[in-house]
Amino acid sequence: MAKSTFRQWMYRGQRPNWLARILNRVDAALGASGVGARYGLVTLEVIGRASGRTISLTVAIAVVNGQRYLVSMLGENVQWVKNVRAAGGRAVIHSSGREEVRLEEVPVEQRAPILKAYVRRAPGARSHMRVNQHAPLEEFGKIAGAYPTFRIVFAGPD
Repeated sequence: MAKSTFRQWMYRGQRPNWLARILNRVDAALGASGVGARYGLVTLEVIGRASGRTISLTVAIAVVNGQRYLVSMLGENVQWVKNVRAAGGRAVIHSSGREEVRLEEVPVEQRAPILKAYVRRAPGARSHMRVNQHAPLEEFGKIAGAYPTFRIVFAGPD
């Protein structure tokens, strides 16, 4: 099975299968400990909109012009995106420390350079985004509407 086919299998239906869930837990532990920060990996915590419980997952941060961004490599129909929106953007990022943040959704027309930086940072996302990391910005602009993108803003304690 080719690497991209394997990654697509792990997230069929835009949800992680059993293997992806196990690997995500390992990634979350590395992200929360700060080990993954070197590679742009952090643990995102957001309150579940239905359960009210804290949901944790590993995400890659893209940096463009000194700003940090999160991108949903699986598109619109994923739980963490729905939870972030329901929480009004309130979330916590762990990377060798706890940072309360607000995630602000980036307008579609501003996403292309962020998506390009993201696929360079997050090799696992490449099989889901279908644009070569070396493609011109225009190609990223064509797919931008399919990938929710959020700017990370420091929120501080409530």
